[in-house]
Amino acid sequence: MKRFKTDSLIAATSLLATIVAADEPVDYDMVNRIRDEGFHHSQVMEIAEALTEGIGPRLTGSPQMKQANDWTRDKLEEWGLESALEPFEHGRGWSFTTATIHMSSPLTSPLLALPVAWTPGTDGVVRAPAMRVSIDSVEDFEEYRGKLAGKILFLDKPRKVEEPKGPIFQRYTDDELEGISEYVFEEGRRPDFRDRFLKRLELRKPLADFLVEEKAVATVRISSRNNGLVNVTGNRAYKVGENPGVTGLVMAAEHYNRILRMLDEGKRVELELEVDARFHEDDTNAYNTVGELQGTDLADEIVMLGAHLDSWHAGSGATDNGAGSSVALESVRILKALGVQPRRTIRIVRRG
Repeated sequence: MKRFKTDSLIAATSLLATIVAADEPVDYDMVNRIRDEGFHHSQVMEIAEALTEGIGPRLTGSPQMKQANDWTRDKLEEWGLESALEPFEHGRGWSFTTATIHMSSPLTSPLLALPVAWTPGTDGVVRAPAMRVSIDSVEDFEEYRGKLAGKILFLDKPRKVEEPKGPIFQRYTDDELEGISEYVFEEGRRPDFRDRFLKRLELRKPLADFLVEEKAVATVRISSRNNGLVNVTGNRAYKVGENPGVTGLVMAAEHYNRILRMLDEGKRVELELEVDARFHEDDTNAYNTVGELQGTDLADEIVMLGAHLDSWHAGSGATDNGAGSSVALESVRILKALGVQPRRTIRIVRRG
């Protein structure tokens, strides 16, 4: 909580400093009042709890994201700022309520996997054999034509799971957090990442069409994280009318590797799968929440403060980016609570 409070104070005082030109005096009394409000009357944790525990994941275009837009707009207005929702064309929304998968043969075992965003559901429980495939380009389609019907396809190669270096979870001290913030990009780090991403993006639509045509049941990819963490994003099929392909999931690396080992040993592996997911097409807009603390004599000059309010669907959206959104909201709350009258207009934008 101390870290959140400190970040809010830094943001609030930085805003005040930003709107003061080099030849304008610093109001040290106001700086001290900001510090007092932030340390002794902070609401940042209540804001963070409302976004992450009250609303939860906020996928762009989803009902939860619209709920977050409405909540932040209403909260800004409650504090006395001018606020509105700014629409922009996005496409269809998506949400899911159920995602279960387990191995039913040759032995029974629960498996950890989550659906990718904008994947279709399964329309109930389906049972199908797992099949390992290697499809890296449209040229590979012919090898599998007529062989994929009724199969759950494992698309990725196995990945070596390294032993964790040190504890899996630890809290950092304030000094350690300061050091982490001084990130130095390592030249050559994962140099092939961009090429692999672009190659997969180019294959996405042809592969979706091919798998639907071949009547595959579902696809499974391996999580990029270890220790049972499922790192899942989306298939980008948010344009209305676009073919989203078959049901797609990402599976924990340890479980994924186990299935591949069994397949490589020649065992018939059967899985039971259910994903309850739906598209939302009534409103194809997404929204930015915009609030303003009006300036005085230099009101046409804008000081911007922002963070993205949307998040992926598998978590609470805390670090990505409920934390930044909460700090930004608390910053303008502090300024408004203290009756700050900035010369320049302060605009806060929660990007949808």
